[in-house]
Amino acid sequence: MIICKSESELRLMREAGRIVAETHRLMAQAVKPGITTGELDAIAEKYIRSQGATPSFKGYNGFPSSICASVNDELVHGFPGSRKLNEGDIISIDIGAQYEGYHGDSAWTYAVGSVTPEVQRLLDVTEESLYAGLALVKPDVRLYTISHAIQKVIEAAGFSVVREYVGHGIGADLHEEPQIPNYGIPDRGPRLKPGMALAIEPMVNIGERYVRTLEDNWTVVTQDGSWCAHFEHTVVVTEDGFEIMTKLPEQTEG
Repeated sequence: MIICKSESELRLMREAGRIVAETHRLMAQAVKPGITTGELDAIAEKYIRSQGATPSFKGYNGFPSSICASVNDELVHGFPGSRKLNEGDIISIDIGAQYEGYHGDSAWTYAVGSVTPEVQRLLDVTEESLYAGLALVKPDVRLYTISHAIQKVIEAAGFSVVREYVGHGIGADLHEEPQIPNYGIPDRGPRLKPGMALAIEPMVNIGERYVRTLEDNWTVVTQDGSWCAHFEHTVVVTEDGFEIMTKLPEQTEG
């Protein structure tokens, strides 16, 4: 069942989203050669807790950290730790915050210093695909129309859409219905209604779409070792479109 949120619930989700967005701003400032993924995790957790929230991911199904920190060929669910970032790396940082019982969730992939043109194009296309999907969010649109728009941008650029991991509904639970694939046939799936809160998150590989999970049972990497990117926003369907709840007021869309 897809839960439509009340205005009082959305107020709490907006606050959770603000905390996530401001944590991402700290990450953007901190990501540079020499910093460890564990240091990034500590910065994020300290800020989230300073805002009266708790990290959504810490302890979730046993996940040990406050952020997911996935480097280069790691797609999602990477463990923060002693790994130092190097010039030319990319890192996907997924952040969740729970505020008074409600969650916000957003991921962004950051360049560490200067990256190759191909890698920069991967980042640009993945972000573009996110906003291409968001642009179609409004009441009565069928969900997989959004999925199809994301897929079109990615595949037109020659990149691959990961199939095993998808976006999701969000609210009092971090993961709610519906599941939101980043591929699909338009005009299929449930119709969107005002109050639906969605975490839309394209996951894109430079090479083939296939992924595997490492022995830690969490970290997902590309099978062919190609690099990958992950961008995500939490949005709510409004009466005439959508509102991004994990974006700072001064940030532009797209």
